[in-house]
Amino acid sequence: MRYAEPIDRLIKAFTRLPGIGEKSATRLALFVLNSGRDYATELASSVITVKDKVSLCPVCMTFSDSNPCAICSDAGRDQAVVCVVSDYKDMMALEAMGGYRGAYHILHGSLAPLKGVGPDDLKIKELIRRLGQGGIKEVILATGFDAEGSVTAMYVAGLVKPFGVIVTRIASGVPAGSFVEYMDGATLGSAMEGRRAF
Repeated sequence: MRYAEPIDRLIKAFTRLPGIGEKSATRLALFVLNSGRDYATELASSVITVKDKVSLCPVCMTFSDSNPCAICSDAGRDQAVVCVVSDYKDMMALEAMGGYRGAYHILHGSLAPLKGVGPDDLKIKELIRRLGQGGIKEVILATGFDAEGSVTAMYVAGLVKPFGVIVTRIASGVPAGSFVEYMDGATLGSAMEGRRAF
């Protein structure tokens, strides 16, 4: 038995969301169908509003409803230190940590040649333009430690170093509260390479 065409369209729309398969999409569509009209109106309005009112900050490339974003316009943050992250979720994780008070630059992805993602697909030119304007003293590379994140960090470091700024990479290794015996070889190797004076 097929669903009515409007329900089928809604299911197909939900399956286009990342991580949503057909079963989950069907559950979401039926939830919306069984909810009151007020909920459906609020959901639709929220989607349209986010598309109309949120854009990329022209400085750091984050999603924002102001220009520049709240972080770039915060006089209490050190705009001379820029943390480069792969995506918006990474920036939000660092913000939730609460200890970092510098600026950001979001690349919107990582280099992945096998997936067809090259330098022109990321917000690297915008970072280079920022560096060319002066005032940045340190660039912290906070991309992932998988193959794509590491390649991205090396590529960006190569472009940034000629500007004469300090280039650092976030540490990796043994997480706090864990035991050495349970760590995999790659994590332990990274921890050994990143060791520091105690």
